[in-house]
Amino acid sequence: RQMCIRDRKWLGESEKNISMIFKTAREYEASGKPVIIFIDEVDSLTAIRVNEVGGEARARNQLIKEMDGLLDKGRLSMIYVLAATNKPWLLDEPFIRRFQKRIFIDLPDYEARLKLFEHYASKLNLDDDVEFAELARITNGYSAADIYTICMEAQTKIVSEFFEKGCEGDAPRKIRMEDFLEIIRRRKPSIDLESVKKMLEWNERFGAY
Repeated sequence: RQMCIRDRKWLGESEKNISMIFKTAREYEASGKPVIIFIDEVDSLTAIRVNEVGGEARARNQLIKEMDGLLDKGRLSMIYVLAATNKPWLLDEPFIRRFQKRIFIDLPDYEARLKLFEHYASKLNLDDDVEFAELARITNGYSAADIYTICMEAQTKIVSEFFEKGCEGDAPRKIRMEDFLEIIRRRKPSIDLESVKKMLEWNERFGAY
């Protein structure tokens, strides 16, 4: 389940849940199954804070303890811990050292953006004038999540328009190129250049491929 460890009422639960996740992972591993534990926005759990309360420190220490348990000498572990963050500079160094590989994933280039548009819009009802190549060209600096949101907003725009007009016709009209362009004009990239710069600086110091 999803939990907020910064809410005091969940602090003890966070520590217990971390222990339970790794306990369950070890049970799967014991049956011969490899296990992947993925922690998204890991900075919310492992960042050092000036006004940190005791529960936050205990939750972070519990995670480090569990990860250390996977590295016992002479033991080949089939439990793999993956973590993602957009703010790696907030992570404390003891936690960073627990990861054998620390990989900076850059914003998608033109070819990646083209494939993202093709993928996310593949099931949308598109007009023939939609040009993925042009959409990929004008979205330099946009993340994969941004491109997904653009496609979903285009669909929402058409459906909302359909209902606002009293459901005239049998179905919403096709999504046109102008619909995408309108959304892109008012939707800026979610990742600012300063954050990208800080990520690159962090990668220079801690990157391990």
